[in-house]
Amino acid sequence: MGVAAVVVAAGAGRRFGAPKQFADLGGASVARRSVAACRAVADLVVLVVPAGYDGDGEGADLVCEGGATRSASVRAGLAHVGEVEVVVVHDAARPWAAPALFSEVVAAVRAGADGAVPGLEVTDTLKRVARRDGVRVVEGTVARESLVAVQTPQAFRTAALVAAHAAGAEASDDAALVEATGGRVVVVAGDPTNRKITRPEDLVVEGVRA
Repeated sequence: MGVAAVVVAAGAGRRFGAPKQFADLGGASVARRSVAACRAVADLVVLVVPAGYDGDGEGADLVCEGGATRSASVRAGLAHVGEVEVVVVHDAARPWAAPALFSEVVAAVRAGADGAVPGLEVTDTLKRVARRDGVRVVEGTVARESLVAVQTPQAFRTAALVAAHAAGAEASDDAALVEATGGRVVVVAGDPTNRKITRPEDLVVEGVRA
């Protein structure tokens, strides 16, 4: 078995007002669509869910309970992937990820990278700010030429990802942990349609891929 996927669906959805990963999106839950998207490359899909989950597994092969943080939840899923060459980590809140995106990050890892992430060019002007006397004040303008906005799915050599998580460190994504241990993470072209659901208005049925 070459590739396993960990779909992270253990969040509380505070900004959404409910666990967004289980909201209905065109007749299927957001998480179910994300699990199905992983089938483009994964032989095994592990869904990481919050405590008290009473669903049917959303089409995943295995379901496990997550932790108090995103990184802890990924570690919970990693414990169930078995002996695979590559692990793909995907946020359940990105149900529109295309099969090609999964294939590209996995191919980059198989070509020799420790990890691969999809990245979009930053087109907005970025300001570095600080709060002073209750007001946010601009401290400088950040050069955007060397920046990308990163998405999931992210793919990793299994050994590299397990080693990066071994110390129980926390990060906003898994690539940051692999980078911190000296791993080589490459960037493939991201997809603007691979949006992340954060608020109820993000549930646009017209964007559903069958």
